[in-house]
Amino acid sequence: MNEIELEVLLRGLDEVIPKKEFLNKIKRKEPLRVKLGLDPTAPDLHLGHTVILNKLRLFQKMGHTVIFLIGDFTGQVGDPSGVNETRPVLTEKEIKKNAKTYEKQVYKILDRNLTEVRFNSEWMSSFTPTDFVKLASIQTVARMLERDDFNKRYKSKKPISIHEFLYPLLQGYDSVALKADVEIGGTDQKFNLLLGREVQKFYGMDPQSIITVPLLEGLDGVKKMSKSLENYISIEDKREDMFGKLMSISDKLMWRYFELLSFISEKKLNELKEAQKKGKNPRDIKFLLAEELTSRFYGKGEGKRAKEEFLARFQKGEIPAKVKEISVSLKEKDISLSRILKKAGMVPSTSQALRLIAQGAVKINGQKVTDANYKIIPNSQLLYQVGKRKFLRIRVPRK
Repeated sequence: MNEIELEVLLRGLDEVIPKKEFLNKIKRKEPLRVKLGLDPTAPDLHLGHTVILNKLRLFQKMGHTVIFLIGDFTGQVGDPSGVNETRPVLTEKEIKKNAKTYEKQVYKILDRNLTEVRFNSEWMSSFTPTDFVKLASIQTVARMLERDDFNKRYKSKKPISIHEFLYPLLQGYDSVALKADVEIGGTDQKFNLLLGREVQKFYGMDPQSIITVPLLEGLDGVKKMSKSLENYISIEDKREDMFGKLMSISDKLMWRYFELLSFISEKKLNELKEAQKKGKNPRDIKFLLAEELTSRFYGKGEGKRAKEEFLARFQKGEIPAKVKEISVSLKEKDISLSRILKKAGMVPSTSQALRLIAQGAVKINGQKVTDANYKIIPNSQLLYQVGKRKFLRIRVPRK
């Protein structure tokens, strides 16, 4: 076992449950079966998803078997984790379409030859009513209502559908069908992952170890990375767009990305942090992150080429070497992009801001914004661009 790989594997994790049990498992000679399940609820994977996929790739490098489970059956139920209302049920057609995209994109990170791709419809579609009753008997309603998101909805009198109670049990049964030794998921999955241990024990199996990974903040540095919030970096982004977005993140967020996305050693990471304390330009450190991640998705040397193109834009004056930082405060709760641009002095009026947005002349963190109703997330600090020459890094304090 490579100690450096284990060090990087454990870096940035939220919890390992039980940790001693997991370390004993990973030190054994026989390969572990490591499971990740994702419901194909959206067509694209972004860097937030890759936090977990990177951990799976490290498991592969250490000789373990990775199971990438696509929840084509559970996707029709809807995971209640982290939501305050019942999720809309996707059609079978939508799920199949998204599942194909997942299969294609996941191999940008995982080794195709070392990945076992499975669909939980393989076993769930043959479940009988008797099987469902047996599975449902494992857990009580009272125990389910102890779960934070269910508890909040129950207390606020928001509806909870019976099929939502089934979801964590179905996820747990996936671990039985796949004989999982380890299951990994986001921090919002902890209840489901722990219940998987109980389901395995109910069916006479040794319980899986649990690894939870933090949710990665998006480009705004506040909310978790999400396509719906438009604060994401897609793994399908163009090479230059991915590099540019990574260079646009704040210096503080840079270290979070290093911790959760980079494969550099802990020793190297500490050396970079020390270098910044001694005066090294954070931009030069950020180049290392952007190069590493861009090359990971576009091939060896592509990160370096993206850097050269990025620097060429600086030399042409398309991007200033130093961007002024200001703070803009508005009284209203809903903060529109047009009003922020006016308040920051980037445009003379909100009407002109709206015209420029419609023309595609406004960018946030290098990403063009054309939605006239675009709202800014409070407490964010983003890079704004109007036209080719106007740049500001604007912080919008939380009210």
